[in-house]
Amino acid sequence: MRLSAEGALGGLRADRRIRGHKLDGSRNANRRSAETASSSGSQGYLFITAVSRADAKLALNRHGEMTPGKLGAALERTIARREAGAVFLDPFVKIHSVGENDNMAIDFIVEILSGLAIRHNCAICSPHHTRKGAADPGNADTGRSAGALKDAFRLCSTLAPMSKDEADTYGLSPDERATLIRLDSAKVNLVRRSAQARWFRLVSISIGNATDLYPHGDEIQTVESWTPPDTFAQLTTATINAILDRIETGPSDGGRYSPAPNAKERAAWPLVREFCPGLSDKQAKYVITTWLKTGVLIKRPHEDPKDRHKHASLFVGKRPGNARSE
Repeated sequence: MRLSAEGALGGLRADRRIRGHKLDGSRNANRRSAETASSSGSQGYLFITAVSRADAKLALNRHGEMTPGKLGAALERTIARREAGAVFLDPFVKIHSVGENDNMAIDFIVEILSGLAIRHNCAICSPHHTRKGAADPGNADTGRSAGALKDAFRLCSTLAPMSKDEADTYGLSPDERATLIRLDSAKVNLVRRSAQARWFRLVSISIGNATDLYPHGDEIQTVESWTPPDTFAQLTTATINAILDRIETGPSDGGRYSPAPNAKERAAWPLVREFCPGLSDKQAKYVITTWLKTGVLIKRPHEDPKDRHKHASLFVGKRPGNARSE
């Protein structure tokens, strides 16, 4: 299941660390948390509590009226005692018992969280599930619940698995694709929104509980940063210019190549594969699409001498080094 709308209310001071040292729960749960934090290079101290009481909610709906639950007061005491700089409540749907599509009810909960963040100068983050359907990276509206939730959050991000098209573009196998997830900015109020996804790979690490009877021990899943392979690594300046020369010449006397990825005899992407056979069809199409976005290629109507009709056609806009074509 995908997660969405990671919201932060209030600011986290850069010089402030989470203080204290406590991991609640079983011995192995402590190990899992400690190994995960260690693998990510986290600094400071981490407190984890699994809340199981049915009445431990931020808000309740009693006879049609919104009333605060016991969780808010408990959080207030804990944040103050631990001097917490960041609080994560996961998942959002479990911290209340109101209708999640009720804007007034969700806004009531967000006001409680906002008050906590302001009074204690801490950040509050709550991972939240998405609606059913295809992933839509970078769209804050994919989160479940009323719109008041994402409207109130200062920062929203989406977390989604790698799509098949993305895997094809990067030349990855289905097994590799299954381990990769992307984090996209969906809403920002205080900083410039990033247009680039941050990629992560799911990895397993040992939690160090091996024994003579259980020599391999257990593993826990965590993530590490992952950088997509560079589709353009094979495209030297000489190769790019050779491809552009062929595009400028056209497929026939007076004809031009088409910008459409599904074009037949006028398709330009086979030229990329001709000069770079190591690239897949999907990667070759990605190269042409990227060149169109960056102005290396431009499209404009051109009359084809074969049928005397004007078609959208490719022309060289600029070459490596931003030297304009003649």
